[in-house]
Amino acid sequence: MKTKSIVLYLTILIFSGCATYAGLNYDQLFGKPEVRERTVSPTSATADYFVTEVKPIIDKRCVVCHACYDAPCQLKMSSVDGIDRGASKELVYQGTRLTASQPTRLFEDAENTAEWRELGFFPVLNERQQTLAGNLDAGLVSRMITQKARHPLPETAQLEGFDFSIDRTQVCPTIEEYNAYETNYPQWGMPFGMPNLDPSEYQTLIAWLSAGAKMNAPLPLTHEEQAMVDKYEVLLNKSARKNQLAARYIYEHLYLSHLYFSEIESQRRFFTIVRSATPPGEALDRIVTRRPYDAPNVNRVYYRLVPVRSTIVDKTHMPFALNDQKLEQWYQWFIEPDYVVQTLPSYDISVAANPMTAFKDIPVKARFSFMLDNAQNTIMAYIKGPVCRGQLALNVINDRFWVFFLDPEKAEVPAVSQFYQQQADNLKLPSELESNTVPISNWVKYSNQQARYLEAKSEFMNTWFKDGKHLTTDLLWTGNDENPNAALTVFRHFDSASVVQGLVGTQPKTAWILDYALLERIHYLLVAGFDVYGNFGHQLITRMFMDFLRMEGESNFLALLPNTTRHQEFSSWYQDQSPQFSAFLQRNIRPFSQPTQELYLTSDYKAELFDKIEQKLAPVLHDRYKIVNTGLSKENEALLRQIDNITGEGLKTVPQIMMVMIETQAGNDQLFTLLHNNAHINISSLFSEEANRDYKNDSLTFVRGVIGSYPAAYLNLKESEIGNFVNDLKNLQDEESYIELLDNYAVRRSNKEFWQFSDRVHHFYQRTQPIEFGLLDYNRFENR
Repeated sequence: MKTKSIVLYLTILIFSGCATYAGLNYDQLFGKPEVRERTVSPTSATADYFVTEVKPIIDKRCVVCHACYDAPCQLKMSSVDGIDRGASKELVYQGTRLTASQPTRLFEDAENTAEWRELGFFPVLNERQQTLAGNLDAGLVSRMITQKARHPLPETAQLEGFDFSIDRTQVCPTIEEYNAYETNYPQWGMPFGMPNLDPSEYQTLIAWLSAGAKMNAPLPLTHEEQAMVDKYEVLLNKSARKNQLAARYIYEHLYLSHLYFSEIESQRRFFTIVRSATPPGEALDRIVTRRPYDAPNVNRVYYRLVPVRSTIVDKTHMPFALNDQKLEQWYQWFIEPDYVVQTLPSYDISVAANPMTAFKDIPVKARFSFMLDNAQNTIMAYIKGPVCRGQLALNVINDRFWVFFLDPEKAEVPAVSQFYQQQADNLKLPSELESNTVPISNWVKYSNQQARYLEAKSEFMNTWFKDGKHLTTDLLWTGNDENPNAALTVFRHFDSASVVQGLVGTQPKTAWILDYALLERIHYLLVAGFDVYGNFGHQLITRMFMDFLRMEGESNFLALLPNTTRHQEFSSWYQDQSPQFSAFLQRNIRPFSQPTQELYLTSDYKAELFDKIEQKLAPVLHDRYKIVNTGLSKENEALLRQIDNITGEGLKTVPQIMMVMIETQAGNDQLFTLLHNNAHINISSLFSEEANRDYKNDSLTFVRGVIGSYPAAYLNLKESEIGNFVNDLKNLQDEESYIELLDNYAVRRSNKEFWQFSDRVHHFYQRTQPIEFGLLDYNRFENR
């Protein structure tokens, strides 16, 4: 179809002022729908056009809202498969469901578009006659973006008639329902609640849609990529029981990670590890189960590396480097040690859901070393995995805390390994209950189980650390003075979270020290064992059990303080706790009473302990997020560092994540993130978080670069405005003063320059953090 014809048709369509074909039958107009083959050879001109001209627009304007589990209407536009699959009226995040729902994971729970139609997904592209009129009038994407062209955003700072809350009632019209949708919600064209597409972007999309929306088939692997895949698949698929057990362990820990070959720089492609019924060299026959440790129902499992076929988005991106050195480490940890695997572990849920039982044959040091080597990835899996969505899932952690780890060399002691084995039954997790759970009775069961474990752990520690022996910061893993994963900072952003390497911000209220069993159980509770499609009970018991694990990590940290101050410090973190919670603390936290051998020179023990740890880990700490070497003047850097000292109730209206672009005197962009840390008197309550807020101790953390996947606001200023900006933050008092700050610096979602600014942010992020880069998500962008 010639461009001139398309433009003429669209001109009539846009300015007609009415819904085209309202009330008419689409089947009569364009024929009955049938699934269409839309992919073409990746080397064809059509595919090249999609990849170079169309896909960048879809990524930057559509994927920023339509990706992952929280994509509105489950419309994932981050891949060819997701666009072709279409949308659904069913919710993934539905915390009140009484029974587990049917999983709808892209690439897993259906093999083709026809199967997705059977599961209730409806098309967003025209599946009727492939004519110009049909492709534009019977396709939801074309209708949505044309509606936006017909009804642009009003020229106002705060938009009216939109609900931007993440728990809003979703309106997911099929093409047959679309005329009513446009009549009822004329302003709700796409991009939803954002400025119009640029005319050239709009024309490109319309031209692509009118020609049948052809997309590229996956690109084949390069010779270099295939060679690296082959190397890893040799280790993962040897028949020796050691290899099979190691492969199962590696898979269950990395199945959500985005693997990449760090030694191949010419083409950066990410991979995932999957289970297959077929060995390398044969076509993939993917094994699909709810959880990675569920029974595969085949005689032999093979582990395969397959390319990621979706655009990388920050909220699910967990990069994990593979190279020859890493491969050698895996051999050293899992294959070379002298241990015997008599039989492979069962997939029975009572075994598979408990890593302390399933992988008992692998030396504890090997397992712990594997997780610590990329500890950020290990922790990030429960931060960026499907559990992360929503307040209830995340109010189990403080808004900012530091994480340290025990030295894996200490796990090599036979007594430690023997202790873990003896406690296998007490280390069971709620995930063995599968996806339909009754929470209250099971909470009592697991509470008693955890109490038995902590009592046994206290007895073991009282013996092992008798008279304070070994009880110093020498217990901590230092990353061998070269691995920055030895210290992590976790940020909670109310209903999302982030984890980064290093000790970011001022000293926090709390910290965790994780031993092997604790780190392993967190992974199997919140990652491997969590089912986002599970019922309310499953999700609730998972959150409740995490209370136990969090307190255990905090108690490990407190053990390095003088024993006379531990309980007092711990109680300050849990003010006004319930009688039941208080009884649990009294029973399980206080029995460990051995003195620390750390020498304290001040009475501010916690601050001094943080200083000691920071000094000990100095070789692996970096200034990546610090306000230094930014291209700004030293004076302005000092002003920006003052933001970390701003506290108080005046921050109440500040959103969780704001990204600040500052143009230096030299004319260069520098991107920063402003994080709001919510303070609480305790975080042990499930449903009354607001009652536990401690607004007077709210604080800010200002960092260089990007932290967080969901910016709520964008600010744009010049270096000469830094002084005024910092003063405005210091003087925040209420909503009115915050709106004034936005008036001075914000690039609001209603701003005509929003998309241009969004591109600047993404360009900076990709240029400065290329491995970690993923598209940010605008589902939490505020409207103030």
